[in-house]
Amino acid sequence: MACVKVLVGAQWGDEGKGKWCDVFSKQADIVVRFQGGNNAGHTLYIDGKKVVLHQLPSGLLHQNQVLALAAGMVINPDALLVEIKALGALAKKLSPKTLWISEQAQVITPWHLYQDDQRERSIKNPIGTTKKGIGPAYQDKAQRTG
Repeated sequence: MACVKVLVGAQWGDEGKGKWCDVFSKQADIVVRFQGGNNAGHTLYIDGKKVVLHQLPSGLLHQNQVLALAAGMVINPDALLVEIKALGALAKKLSPKTLWISEQAQVITPWHLYQDDQRERSIKNPIGTTKKGIGPAYQDKAQRTG
């Protein structure tokens, strides 16, 4: 019998979701990130070394898990490559068999980054985005133009 655990946050931001995902992922076969982008981070300490994940689920740090970036995500491919490279030896387990990326996930493009920056600059009271293109990418996803 399969066991499914779903962790959903009820707040905006740091509430400990990443830590619990890491705890649960030790017993998981597949660890799925189903929404969000690279504007946030999850910090782990592995053998005293600081590891920061922005787009990858923390299941990466355990044995035999498949990682999935699902359709609800907005993925910045450039930032994802930087994240993988920064992981060094920890990233060696990543392959097409262990890292699945949904074809329906929204891609954050340089255009989204530009739009995010320009919107923040052009309004009297900016909302304080991270300027990583998250909002414009989700807007394109919602409008089905992405």
